[in-house]
Amino acid sequence: MAQISLTFPDGNVRTYEAGVTPAEVAASIAPSLAKAAISAQVDGKHWDLAWPIEADAALSINTMKDEAPALELIRHDLAHIMARAVQELWPDVKVTIGPVRDQGWFYDFDRAEPFTPEDLGAIEARMKQIINAREPVKTELWERERARKYYEERGEPFKVELLDRIPGDEDIRMYWHGDWQDLCRGPHLQHTGQVPADAFKLTHVAGAYWLGDASRPMLQRIYGVAFRNRDDLKAHMTMLEEAAKRDHRKLGREMDLFHLQEEAPGMVFWHPNGWQIWRGLEDFMRGRLRAAGYQEIRTPQVVDRVLWEKSGHWEAYRENMFIVEVDEEGAKEKRINALKPMNCPCHVQIYNQGLKSYRDLPLRLAEFGSCHRYESSGSMHGLMRVRGFTQDDAHIFCTEDQIESECGAFIKLLSTVYRDLGFEKFDIKLSTRPEVRIGTDAQWDKVEGALQSAIENLGLPYEINPGDGAFYGPKLDFKLTDAIGREWQCGTFQVDPNLPERLDAEYVGEDGAKHRPYMLHRAILGSFERFIGILIENYAGKLPFWLAPRQVVVASIVSDADPYVNEVVAALRKAGVRAEADTRNEKINYKVREHSVGKVPVILAVGMKEVEERSVSLRRLGENRTENMGFESALTMLAFDALPPPLN
Repeated sequence: MAQISLTFPDGNVRTYEAGVTPAEVAASIAPSLAKAAISAQVDGKHWDLAWPIEADAALSINTMKDEAPALELIRHDLAHIMARAVQELWPDVKVTIGPVRDQGWFYDFDRAEPFTPEDLGAIEARMKQIINAREPVKTELWERERARKYYEERGEPFKVELLDRIPGDEDIRMYWHGDWQDLCRGPHLQHTGQVPADAFKLTHVAGAYWLGDASRPMLQRIYGVAFRNRDDLKAHMTMLEEAAKRDHRKLGREMDLFHLQEEAPGMVFWHPNGWQIWRGLEDFMRGRLRAAGYQEIRTPQVVDRVLWEKSGHWEAYRENMFIVEVDEEGAKEKRINALKPMNCPCHVQIYNQGLKSYRDLPLRLAEFGSCHRYESSGSMHGLMRVRGFTQDDAHIFCTEDQIESECGAFIKLLSTVYRDLGFEKFDIKLSTRPEVRIGTDAQWDKVEGALQSAIENLGLPYEINPGDGAFYGPKLDFKLTDAIGREWQCGTFQVDPNLPERLDAEYVGEDGAKHRPYMLHRAILGSFERFIGILIENYAGKLPFWLAPRQVVVASIVSDADPYVNEVVAALRKAGVRAEADTRNEKINYKVREHSVGKVPVILAVGMKEVEERSVSLRRLGENRTENMGFESALTMLAFDALPPPLN
């Protein structure tokens, strides 16, 4: 038998016969390791313990202490175990696919009757029985025709279709969890008992079209979450409960911020309170951009398809664009336009007006650009995913040598914006060259190096996503973390030599010759709609005073105090504070409760005592105590609090 060498993490090298499995390697090292093993890493690839290793490789054995592979396996095995439980309870149900996702998994089923909450409880109970049975997990490679016959005989049409979608050069791998079988690439655990029975929960059911195609059958998707232990599950469920309380759709109703309706799906109707948040955020961003050397522009909403064809978006993005057909006077056929799905090609048009010199670069063009993209009805979610949105978009036209400094300046700007909006923590991911790309390796080396140097010079940590860049250039993604630990990807910075080439952008260099500029796509908030949703949920509606739509309510305790209430409101408004009066004939406790639900940061209660003393009784949102203070002092304090964060 041929011999292979396996190199372990500690540098030790051992020789085995070719075809040895990681399970056999673990057993050769120690019985305890063989018992604890769940999978392996072979040359960096996640490897099933039952898969043979045919050539020299770097090998490490995973146990439940290795979080990432452990969670992947637990969640993947639970998808199979759930599908098995469903078919044992309802044998007529057809199974489809069940991928791992963040925090858990889902599996799609074809069943005539809808799953109920009681059904989910029954499925969970059967899953725990399967886990406790500790049945073996086995895998085999099959001939394609054998697999087809197997699924056809069992009446599983979705599996037959999935089989046809597997490229001809790929193996057909079958997995058994006990007696139940599924088509799967793997890897999986060694037996069902390795799944922690007290660390998973089925959460809900939703509809999903087969393969995401609205013309295909509507299936039922059961979602689940899973972790390595009960404590992690409990912490996650607590987080979900907190997230439900913070749901921006719920708070949006309570705070009277916005609504959506069927006549304009995916388009937001902003109410005065919500629009005040928008304008406050826009003004804040406008000030930051102006200080950072950006010039604000405005480009058209409707643009002829000719530009989208030149930019490449018509071919690559047509299905996500809203088309506008116009009967031009005297034309033989309709003129086809599109609502812009992004701002980039229009920004190049402004750059192209007039000859540019190297002395004009870098040129930073910013737009709060309104865009429209088609999203399926099932994917839309409040403010988080809409069809009409506004980006805090900007494009920087620069030379190759300016990329690093522009990247560094952008990260500094993004850092201060996030901090001032209450997000202290964010992560950076650098996506590098994909296999299919344009440009030379030397060009990619220089541009990727520029982004890395910019991050490292700021002393910031980052991760690399190998091969995940665009075909024309690398990019940075910025993920911020909110108050309950959720990550949101908002900011982006992308290097693009392609669009200037396609749209013939150029500048005159120091040598007198014409050159192509680099185009740097960048955003900090992403879309205003989504970011406002994130802000609402991060603060649970209790927005910073400067950004709150209703900052102060002055409430009368007795009607005789009404004139003083109106005087206080007028003075506050003159000082730049958004204040309103509540002189209704209601008890003060009722008023306080109502405005607290509306997340008003400050309530000033005024009775005859306050009238006589020219004072106010100040109560802040979330606090039970009140503070009596002179009105002039309160006015000075609140006027200062109403100012946006200063530029550093």
